[in-house]
Amino acid sequence: MIPRYTRPEMAAVWSPERRYRIWLDVELAACEAMVRLGQVPPEDFGALQQRFQGFQFGPADVARIEEIEKTVKHDVIAFLTYVEELGGPAARHLHKGMTSSDVLDTTLAVQLREATGLLLAGLDRVMAAVKRRAFEHKLTPMIGRSHGIHAEPITFGLKLAGWYDAWGRRREALARAGRTVAVGKISGAVGTFANVDPRVEGFVMERLGLEGGEGAATQVVNRDRHAELFCALALCGGTLEQQATEVRHLQRTEVREAEEPFTAGQKGSSAMPHKRNPILSENLTGLARLLRSYALAALEDVALWHERDISHSSVERVIGPDATLALDFALHRFAGMIENLRVYPERMKENLDLTGGLYEAQRVLLALVGKGVARQEGYVYVQRNAMKVWEDRIDFRSALKKDPDVRRALDEAEIDACFALDYHLQHVDTIFQRVFGR
Repeated sequence: MIPRYTRPEMAAVWSPERRYRIWLDVELAACEAMVRLGQVPPEDFGALQQRFQGFQFGPADVARIEEIEKTVKHDVIAFLTYVEELGGPAARHLHKGMTSSDVLDTTLAVQLREATGLLLAGLDRVMAAVKRRAFEHKLTPMIGRSHGIHAEPITFGLKLAGWYDAWGRRREALARAGRTVAVGKISGAVGTFANVDPRVEGFVMERLGLEGGEGAATQVVNRDRHAELFCALALCGGTLEQQATEVRHLQRTEVREAEEPFTAGQKGSSAMPHKRNPILSENLTGLARLLRSYALAALEDVALWHERDISHSSVERVIGPDATLALDFALHRFAGMIENLRVYPERMKENLDLTGGLYEAQRVLLALVGKGVARQEGYVYVQRNAMKVWEDRIDFRSALKKDPDVRRALDEAEIDACFALDYHLQHVDTIFQRVFGR
């Protein structure tokens, strides 16, 4: 992911310096477990501890490992070669009975756990912002739309409550997927523990704070775990896109019921000085497309040959950092947009009144049915008057009062009673309690 869409907190998770330090942590933890099992001399491990306690890889270390890799053509061997340069004879005990994927998959589990933690924090910021704005506009009336056409009244707070509800599901799914993928392996070349005691794996997983080892690994951890996480990321992107698209619609000049923040000195167009474009939500829409593509790539990685092939490796080197970086950036961008979203209740009221009460058509129909008119017959009465509003731009309530079929069932007061906005808002509290609790 390019720096433009990268927050430093998430970038640090995927830096080569961080990756090599986790590799070293895996190797040292496995070595310590072998000391406890009597397989490695304690004094040798003590020497390694003394050498690497608090050691952090820097650019020079990364450059040296990459230089070695140019010759050996193997990243883990290049790393181990360098660690042996630093650690001396005692480093010969590192990687004992292990295969490269023991290190790589366990490290990836640590990185994805850390990345998921940052994403959950970003998601919590989103939920807090949406909740605050929902309560702020709990009773701010606006027109609800279906097919882009005026339907019946809602409130802007209800719209946001629906958004919050969706984010609750996304958070639950992301947390669950984060646990699913936080699994490593220290079981050797094809997962049989032939050359490494299963107790070593248990010790390493506990030391690194992972959920455990793969129940029955091959040479790798099964990639359905990773696919679940990347699908959860893609679903977060889908929810982002759904809500960002709504902001884009609400900001359209003809609607203008809400608008992204437009800061002092900001310019919307190189050609047209009047423009205030929904660039934040459009950007989020684009990032959501990337997240979906990463999920597809992760699903393609599930089917590996026999005990493992390497086709997943290049994919994960790209999508691991890029998907988490993209979503991390997108969540914080969306949260900032909602925190500072401009809302125009007056414009919402203007649009609500645009059709002169046409949104009460269903209520009039129900009133007619309540007076004994057959439903389909009443539908005809209401619809023909509604069509006059569309075509002749007349007042809906007045048209109903002049319709003899309607007046046979309803008097003027009963028609007027059908045009009370509060009727549509009577269960707002109930919905808020269902979403946010009491």
